[in-house]
Amino acid sequence: MALTPTKFIWMDGKFVPWKDANVHVLTHTLHYGLGVFEGVRCYKTRKGPAVFRLKDHIFRLKNSAKMVGMKIPFSAGDLIDAVKKTIIRNNIKECYIRPIAYYGYGVMGLNPKGSKVNVAIAVWPWGTYLGEEGLEIGIRAKISSWARVHPKILPPQAKIIANYANSILAKVDALNTGYDEAILLNIDGYIAEGPGENIFIVKKGKLITPPISTGALVGITRDSVIKIAKDEGIPFEERRIKPKDLYSADEAFFTGTAAEITPIRGVDGNRIGDGKRGPITERLQRIFFNTVRGNEEKYSDWLDYVK
Repeated sequence: MALTPTKFIWMDGKFVPWKDANVHVLTHTLHYGLGVFEGVRCYKTRKGPAVFRLKDHIFRLKNSAKMVGMKIPFSAGDLIDAVKKTIIRNNIKECYIRPIAYYGYGVMGLNPKGSKVNVAIAVWPWGTYLGEEGLEIGIRAKISSWARVHPKILPPQAKIIANYANSILAKVDALNTGYDEAILLNIDGYIAEGPGENIFIVKKGKLITPPISTGALVGITRDSVIKIAKDEGIPFEERRIKPKDLYSADEAFFTGTAAEITPIRGVDGNRIGDGKRGPITERLQRIFFNTVRGNEEKYSDWLDYVK
């Protein structure tokens, strides 16, 4: 999806014009992939722009850095404040937010010691990742031949830049074979997640999602959906899911900051349920979108208003 430039990007405490937000070609992370990032969304509400679960996203960014031994030179409070200031400076009401921490210019070789950790925050307008139409009619997915990274290879619970090479291979393969998205299994053959989304299925009225131990990311939208479902009295179970469980599901959907809640209408040419968005998916979507728009008082603490 093409980028729509905004005016400024926050870089190490300063605002830099979008076109000048550059890094050196010998930036360490560019060569070795060790960096961490987040995907966050700001929504337009009656009270002004509001960032969805901003503190949780920044906590996960800091935790990802900790998992790989990276020391981000800004506190969580500094980063939360910087996100809000970046939205204000760009005079944008609704946007996708990308905080990223990376090893910059100064050393080369696998050991990043001595390389400064740089941090940037960019915001830009970005629609639903899998398409607005997909929110209503659902998308077609395939189970990828690429397996989800194993915890003994790279920590799947950290949003490490290098992990997303795995996601790119799965995504591009799915697109090249006529599908909208991929689904990755772990090396044991159980469903883990999509390339950039968590996955849920519905079977006989029960909501089911893979446990984190399968290699799924600790998704913030995933967590939100689980809490909403429990509040709504929807039976919920966290358990390992085999491909055959997915094929025979009554409903299925992806969750993620970019994808929000996107129904899956088919997998590997097999129709899921009636081949359209199911009633539980639709119910969860409605509450979720009411929440992010500031129209669900029960979850008002999930919103950080920019002003």
